[in-house]
Amino acid sequence: MATYDYTSMGFYTFDCLGWPFTAIPPEGGCLPIEEMTLAVSGAAGTAAIAAAKMGLRTLAVGGVGDDLMGDWVLQRLARFGVDTSCMQREAGWKTSASIVTTRADGSRPALHRAGATGDFVVADAMVAKVIDATVVHAGGVGLMHAMDRGRTAEVLRAAKAVGAMTTVDVFAGSPADMPAVASVLPFTDYFMPSIEEAQALSGLRDRESAARYFLDRGAKACVLTLGGEGAYYHDSQGVAFRMPAFDVAVKCTCGCGDAFNAGFAVGLVKGFAIDETVRFAQATAALNATGLGSQAGVESLEHTLRFAGRTRQRR
Repeated sequence: MATYDYTSMGFYTFDCLGWPFTAIPPEGGCLPIEEMTLAVSGAAGTAAIAAAKMGLRTLAVGGVGDDLMGDWVLQRLARFGVDTSCMQREAGWKTSASIVTTRADGSRPALHRAGATGDFVVADAMVAKVIDATVVHAGGVGLMHAMDRGRTAEVLRAAKAVGAMTTVDVFAGSPADMPAVASVLPFTDYFMPSIEEAQALSGLRDRESAARYFLDRGAKACVLTLGGEGAYYHDSQGVAFRMPAFDVAVKCTCGCGDAFNAGFAVGLVKGFAIDETVRFAQATAALNATGLGSQAGVESLEHTLRFAGRTRQRR
């Protein structure tokens, strides 16, 4: 039995969020807003906390700065029982951080400072611990600059060699990001970009063609998040379906795709059928959207199951 249910490796960021954002004050002025919060976000950070909230034994793997924001990120992860022993800090590193201005419709223009996500590397001595999990997730391929030079692929290959399931999410905006992504696909069981990222990487517009593009490059399955349209699943065995989104009042979309990754991992760990795994992941993303900041609406496994059983899905 693996030590961890879930290893979440990659992009960890400190977010400061305000809602609802309407305009930038003129000159040195000030405009009131109703709500502010802090959150650990990022393709690995959101997933780690959401998975821990739903009961997975979770290991965080990434980097934070030697600064106050790094202190808070580590404290917040520990607050939810996430093991932070593989989170790296070095003098001079800065924590990845964002100022997120969330509009009333849930969209969230942001200002972002890149940081230690691009600096950390999983050393040889850490690999055995990092891959000692039922599911090993790489979140933020394309943004993990040191890891993207082949190390992420090596870690995922090692994970597959010991029987772990692997999931991958990306931070990609153009075909220039494809080499880093291509290096990990042969060791990826479930490749999980947004439809916009899949289109940017592949140059293909429709979801079936985009999914096949990544399957042809080694991924065993492709799961595209579609925002308000739900999610699209397509695997190398020819199984394909769309899962509708849940009908919720959206407050903030920050971290929805990353929460989806956590819900998907829960489904894999619990042995759900693949359609129920995607549905549970979609429910996790929907709950995330009901609060301000990543994971805010995610409470527990039982809460997510009740939500999925009672809430209408769109068509």
